[in-house]
Amino acid sequence: MKKALEDIVVLDLGQIYNGPYCSLMLAFQGAKVIKIEPLKGENLRVRRKGDSHELLMLNSNKKSVSIDLKSEEGKELFLNLVKKADVLVENFSLGAMDRLGLGYEVLKEVNPSLIYASGKGYGLEGPYAERLAMDLTIQAMGGVMATTGFADKPPVKAGPALCDFLGGIHLFGGITTALYQREKTGKGQLIEVSMHDTIYPTLASALGAYYSSGGKVSQRTGNQHSGMATAPYNVYAASDGYIAILCVADRQWQSLLKVIDKHDLLEDERFQTNIDRSAHTELVDEIVTNWTFDKKKLEISDILIEANVPHAPVLSIDEVADDPHLKYRKMIREIEHPQAGNIKVPGSPIRLSDSTLEEVIAAPLLGQHTDEVLQDMLGLSHDQLESLHQKKVILTKEKAVQ
Repeated sequence: MKKALEDIVVLDLGQIYNGPYCSLMLAFQGAKVIKIEPLKGENLRVRRKGDSHELLMLNSNKKSVSIDLKSEEGKELFLNLVKKADVLVENFSLGAMDRLGLGYEVLKEVNPSLIYASGKGYGLEGPYAERLAMDLTIQAMGGVMATTGFADKPPVKAGPALCDFLGGIHLFGGITTALYQREKTGKGQLIEVSMHDTIYPTLASALGAYYSSGGKVSQRTGNQHSGMATAPYNVYAASDGYIAILCVADRQWQSLLKVIDKHDLLEDERFQTNIDRSAHTELVDEIVTNWTFDKKKLEISDILIEANVPHAPVLSIDEVADDPHLKYRKMIREIEHPQAGNIKVPGSPIRLSDSTLEEVIAAPLLGQHTDEVLQDMLGLSHDQLESLHQKKVILTKEKAVQ
């Protein structure tokens, strides 16, 4: 059975996290993703002076072609590839593709059915559009840092690169939507996704509290609910770490009280409803902490599973890296890389019953498939390839396999 996107050809100009994650999702659904890189490699290769593990994680199931897009012959090669492509993905800074002479207005004339997907920090237009953008700057500008941390401490960034990956997965959604529309119209189109746009809806709890309180709510609430509207809702100390516990329903709080042997509080008016408990958050936290502090986090977890109380032990990075559930779900994949050896990379969080991800192939070496792709897609001869190598329009074969 053919995979969902098996006939789709993608030219991937993505770099760092945003674009590469988008094209990784396309590759996992069967698209032929051709990673177009400069002769020195994309920024993640250059910045880390080699194939960092992050690069290996985000570029599985792709082919690497290395072309000098600043040369006239390199541009000609690229435009010929565009003629054969269905999708182009790029997340360069604003105007970079236009400065190369390869912006959307040019490429749509070369291939009217091309879906041109552009990931940007603040979009293609607007008051912030010209600003340089990275995940940290979007977290700062987008409200993530203002709502992360404790009220009496400075703002804190979220640990994961939320904005980069939210931007990437929205770009994937835009591409698949445009592919569906193209089936009806036969036309390609421009897709743009602003990382800044994608982070805004995630502030739902904080914005809800802000509007409902007339702007009086604290922005940073630590590990408590962003709107201070649920209790218990916190991370509590255990003897060997921490555990998150929350009760969004009154019955869950009642079940927790029974587990911790606080039956006398079942009828206490201060804790009858979530509204009541939220008015006594500090006292609720003290009650829960007095029960958790001398127990191991997994011991607490076993008890709360039985009691049907929402919770989760706070796992360290080394515990997540060996998580049995992620392994069972095939989100942690062990594969062989020609240089790095046995490595762990992500699988796909998107599961289609008729388009299964049976194999994850290691990220390509820089320029590994340059000759292969240019022969297969453009019909270049051995002599033509040799000439391009000599002129340094494409990566030399020797460097491609180093």
